[in-house]
Amino acid sequence: MATENRRLLIAIDSEIREINRQTINPLFEELRLSDLTPVIEMVAKARAGYLRALYDIARQAPDGQPSESDIERLTDLRLVYEELVKGTQALETAIEREYLDVSR
Repeated sequence: MATENRRLLIAIDSEIREINRQTINPLFEELRLSDLTPVIEMVAKARAGYLRALYDIARQAPDGQPSESDIERLTDLRLVYEELVKGTQALETAIEREYLDVSR
């Protein structure tokens, strides 16, 4: 890769970081682990609910197959769980890329 291309990519990365930091950071006070605990707990509860529903459906399915309503329920629970995971990953990325101020 040409030197000019690398320089441009570095400049783009820096610009992305700065714009994201200016846009995201003002929406939050400096974050601590205790501030993120409710998010982590929410994801864990969604995961637990999804897994428990799957387990219960498997144990109660008379012919070993889920009903249409079972699938709908699992789908709803999975969508909630997956959305929360994606949101948490986005938050982690914002912290990793220093879009947000954090403290210990």
